[in-house]
Amino acid sequence: MAEEMYRKGDIITLSVTDLAEKEQCFGRLDSGMAVMVTGMLAIGDRVLARIKKVKQRYLEAIAVEVLEPSLDRVEPVCSYFGVCGGCKLMHIRYEAQLNYKQKKVRDALEHLGDFVEPPVMPVVAAPDSCHYRNKMEFSFSNMRYLLPEELSQEQLLRPKGFALGFHTPGNFEKVIDIDYCYLAKESMNRVLQLTREFAIANALVPFAAKAHTGFLRNLVVRFSENREELMVNLVTSWYDEPLMQRYRAFLEAGMPGQKMTVVNNVTERKNTVATGDEEYLLCGTGTITERLGGLDFRISANSFFQTNSTQAEALYQGILSVAGLGANDTVYDLYCGTGTITLFLAKHCRQAIGLEVVESSINDARSNAAFNGVENAAFFQVDLKDFHAILDTLASHDAPAVIITDPPRAGMHPKALSTMLQLKPRRIVYVSCNPASLARDGKEICAAGYSLLSVEPVDMFPHTSHIESVACFERNDKD
Repeated sequence: MAEEMYRKGDIITLSVTDLAEKEQCFGRLDSGMAVMVTGMLAIGDRVLARIKKVKQRYLEAIAVEVLEPSLDRVEPVCSYFGVCGGCKLMHIRYEAQLNYKQKKVRDALEHLGDFVEPPVMPVVAAPDSCHYRNKMEFSFSNMRYLLPEELSQEQLLRPKGFALGFHTPGNFEKVIDIDYCYLAKESMNRVLQLTREFAIANALVPFAAKAHTGFLRNLVVRFSENREELMVNLVTSWYDEPLMQRYRAFLEAGMPGQKMTVVNNVTERKNTVATGDEEYLLCGTGTITERLGGLDFRISANSFFQTNSTQAEALYQGILSVAGLGANDTVYDLYCGTGTITLFLAKHCRQAIGLEVVESSINDARSNAAFNGVENAAFFQVDLKDFHAILDTLASHDAPAVIITDPPRAGMHPKALSTMLQLKPRRIVYVSCNPASLARDGKEICAAGYSLLSVEPVDMFPHTSHIESVACFERNDKD
């Protein structure tokens, strides 16, 4: 029995054989005992660990020291690695990250979906593993997280009462004061630097999450790769026009020649969500334009848009390649959001119909269609859980030959999944940001008379454990 052989606090030696969620890894002792070990580790590491809990079939432990590093280990370029929760895989070779993500998708399909040898293709790699994000959200706080090396310093080089950066994992109050993020574009890092300088020089008070006091809440920066336009959105608790105009002028002076629009979102809400109830335009148009697949998309401060423009296009090409659209087909795009996928597919079929429950997203989608002159795309605000409402809304349109579904991380609501299957499309292309949800929903899709043809993972977020997938299901009885 494990309880008799091992005790809490014992030091053990094990080899890491797999990665799990968050900072957990899986390994085995030389005796064969399974261990869930916490730490920033890599497959192939030989480590010392301290037992935290003794279970009947496995141990839980915390890594103490890496005795023999894995061949897949690399030195993280970011000085905040291990403290900031953003890039948990930065210590692993990029090629090994891709192999891990492919295995993650395959394992979910096998163990949660009961698929036998699922047809999972190699991961579509990102051309750039750093500086790929087109949107960054930074938070202000009056409680700066002290870095490990600061705990022994007699005098701190930075004030404890001001931080601009990222929340520490699991803590909504404390923020790591970030100088530079390797996922952000260079211009975004410059905005981060200038905003901190302006805030400190003007003694601006950051928001206190518990007390709900303070002026500065969030800094949201977006960048258009196609047009090289920058959007800066400072989220504050109230509007101070003279101050905001000085801030705008400070940014422009610090980034001469940069195409830029600056807005100030204002909110008095108690939560720390980086959006406002009112928006004030300080310069520019209040939007930037990004180009994907020959289409232009206007993006406002609070619009949803894929955060990796290059890989978004790769994802959409993957959808198109397996959808098998014909010139006379009608395609339904469920959870269509602002219509990017719907519009991307419209030129390859007779009609593309986007369905979404969020009214603001539908308005943005219709605006995007008009902006691009796409006349064979239509968008409807409907609850995907209501089959009869969809039938009534789309009574004058053809039934779908192909359905694209891009649900949230939790997957499709059972009623929405039932609605989709009742429409009996020839093919279903399921776009997933969560392999577990894909596996569970995929099992139900196949139980309803479909076969899984292919799964292509696309790495939208290098150095993180997130992975998108494009899964194609075909109806067995297509007559």
